[in-house]
Amino acid sequence: MRIGIVADTHGFLDPRIADQLAECDLAVHAGDIGGAEVLCAMQPREEVYAVRGNVDDPETWPAHEEHMLENLPERLTLDLPGGQLAVLHGESVAAVARNERLRSEIPEVRAIVCGHTHELSIDDSVLPWVLNPGAAGRVRVGTGPSMLILECAETAWEVTPLHFPPRRYRAISGGNNEA
Repeated sequence: MRIGIVADTHGFLDPRIADQLAECDLAVHAGDIGGAEVLCAMQPREEVYAVRGNVDDPETWPAHEEHMLENLPERLTLDLPGGQLAVLHGESVAAVARNERLRSEIPEVRAIVCGHTHELSIDDSVLPWVLNPGAAGRVRVGTGPSMLILECAETAWEVTPLHFPPRRYRAISGGNNEA
């Protein structure tokens, strides 16, 4: 099974990451989504799973989408071939301390996905692994947007980081563009 893991889109999913998610069986979003449009742009072969981040609240989502927030859990656990994957948003603490705390809180899973820091990291030194896909949008992605691909089978899991060069995006106005 192939799972695409993203976080911290803040209302915009980089199209290169959307293309990668389309090649996955499942897509997982570890919070700071920024709106339903991002979830709709995630088109894996099967399902999308997402958790609420610290900026996923009625003040930051479009008014007509606020009702969707009540369906976003703060944490979820997925049963996958070979083990369980826990997903939560995370917090701003040093990576070593965060990973240690998460491992003690959720020791029964094979891996824990967390976002929030916008920094891609894979800590697979001990179980459970702690995986942070970085940021998949355009906010605070100085070195470019990133994500993780998790290949999981009953006998082995493998994580591959994907990192894309930064792009400049410009707004396209709907009005007249006179020179």
